[in-house]
Amino acid sequence: MLKDGDRGVVLQRDRSTYAIAPHLPCGLASPQLLRKLADVAEKYHAKAIKCTSAERIALIGLKEEDIDAAWAEFAEIGFAKPGHMTGAAVRSVKACPGTQFCKRARQDSLTLGLELDKRYHGKALPGKLKIGVSGCANQCAETCIKDIGLVGGLRGWTVYVGGMGGSYPRLAEPLLFDEVSTETALELVEKLFAYYQKNARAGERLGELIDRLGLHTLQRALGVPAS
Repeated sequence: MLKDGDRGVVLQRDRSTYAIAPHLPCGLASPQLLRKLADVAEKYHAKAIKCTSAERIALIGLKEEDIDAAWAEFAEIGFAKPGHMTGAAVRSVKACPGTQFCKRARQDSLTLGLELDKRYHGKALPGKLKIGVSGCANQCAETCIKDIGLVGGLRGWTVYVGGMGGSYPRLAEPLLFDEVSTETALELVEKLFAYYQKNARAGERLGELIDRLGLHTLQRALGVPAS
């Protein structure tokens, strides 16, 4: 029996079948990939095709003996990389349509989200970490419950930290009230990763680290004004 994460799978409730989900950066999918998802689901008798909260499309209910063949079919069109659904790593970067498509957006969340995905998706860390990028204060990327969240305003980005769901949910806190440029936001995120990597205990979420050491401690370490 495979374990969660082996060959990009998640064991299902029946304890005999698995789900797989090709990595879709910020939830973007081509018509070619959608056709392939449907073909693979039919060929290997998937029990369900599920759009997930992490902007992935999962094929659920595959047999163990079909896993490698299913991934090989996705590799034919360049989608052999699995989404990181489990493990101590950057699980997902979720982004709304932003100024490229949404009439309410104030910043280009999709371009920033794709850059963050390219830099960090799957990066090994002390605990799991999720990133959200919202183009406006409506926070359609659920930025308020992400470990690192960026929210677009008229002048740039506000950076939030420490959000999470789970049994003990925690709302993200503003790390920096000033709306900063995309370049500055990316630099700050890089510093956040370095701080988390260095100071977190095994399995500790960023919000739990902040609760233990204090938001002001984090702000001083990153060189941003205390809120």
